[in-house]
Amino acid sequence: SCNPTVRYGEGTSLTSSVSAGVSGTRHAVKLDGLAAGRTYGYVVEACGSRTGLRSFQTSTTSSATKAHFTAMGDFGTGGSMQGRVMAVMNTPQWRSELLLALGDNAYPDGTDAEFQEHLFTPMAGLLREVPMFATPGNHEYVTNQAQPYLDNMYLPANNPQGTERYYSFDWGPVHFISLDSNCAVGLASADRCTLAAQKAWAESDLAANTRPWVVAFFHHPSWSSGEHGSQLTMRRQFGPLFEKYGVDLVLTGHDHDYERSKPMFGDNVASSTQRGIPYLVVGSGGATLRPFPSSQPAWTALRDNQAYGFLDVTVDGGTLTARLITSSNTVRDTLTLRKTLARASARGVQARALEADEAAAEEAHDTPPGPTDDRSEPVQRGPVPPADTLESVADPEEPLPQ
Repeated sequence: SCNPTVRYGEGTSLTSSVSAGVSGTRHAVKLDGLAAGRTYGYVVEACGSRTGLRSFQTSTTSSATKAHFTAMGDFGTGGSMQGRVMAVMNTPQWRSELLLALGDNAYPDGTDAEFQEHLFTPMAGLLREVPMFATPGNHEYVTNQAQPYLDNMYLPANNPQGTERYYSFDWGPVHFISLDSNCAVGLASADRCTLAAQKAWAESDLAANTRPWVVAFFHHPSWSSGEHGSQLTMRRQFGPLFEKYGVDLVLTGHDHDYERSKPMFGDNVASSTQRGIPYLVVGSGGATLRPFPSSQPAWTALRDNQAYGFLDVTVDGGTLTARLITSSNTVRDTLTLRKTLARASARGVQARALEADEAAAEEAHDTPPGPTDDRSEPVQRGPVPPADTLESVADPEEPLPQ
């Protein structure tokens, strides 16, 4: 237990520093003075030790035309397949600017110890340099409605409720919106989260978006032919908003497989005159894969329950390309979306002023910075075993779709 210091700066010139300000074992520190789209180096000094030099990239502004992110769900087992997926994701070929974690990030119960052993430890090599934006899964909700998840994550809180359960952020040309599907399907008590408040915020957020691409992500799938099937509350409550405000891609988990729908609109495959949305289940990040209970439905474009893996997504101007990368480093599926983008009008001084406004808006939406070591340490009761079997990743019962 000590008061750590982070030394940081652009490239390898570590000219700035910030301390947590209090002794302990968990801290959040805020690095000021960072410019958009730059690479910074940092080291952490604590308890007489010093890490090696690490680096990270800050988010780009709306003037950027490219982005690269990865996504996976149902991975937090601390087991062998999570390790294989992470080994591929962390190679230079696939290491991205940011990672979307689609829920069930720490099996089996989302406890503090499981977050340490099943998420932070096996993913340390990636997370020390690549930011992770998460959404909670039903396994996180097993322990105090995902409180350990909230304690261990550091996420935006840009909603009237000031909660990190759902939020949005921008990265270059992409607007990301993370929803708490557990809240929507009735797993949260009203004092922590309600469907009505989340839905009202989601509509106002999507209505205000100015980025050309929009990606929504949450845990329970709106479209799935896997073991759990489609979550109709999520489809019917949020699908119309996604269609109204031009969401391009929806990413989910929960079912331990990979499945990509055809472009969907309402409760059907989109017609030639409708703008459909592909819904992807990427629940193949490490938890034991499960058989499909029935034959492939007509609305499914591709599904797979044999390959563990993650989704790699690149955005380049008017083209978005999503690939399923397997744990054996092969491409199992490819989705390409194209759109015509409006020409950017802000250049020079106008662009710089716009970027300054964006930076100020992002800072206003931040979770208040640490120190965060203001609660008692959980008692460790021996080692936490990997959740590497079907039984250890089995799901608790959930409310029926509304």
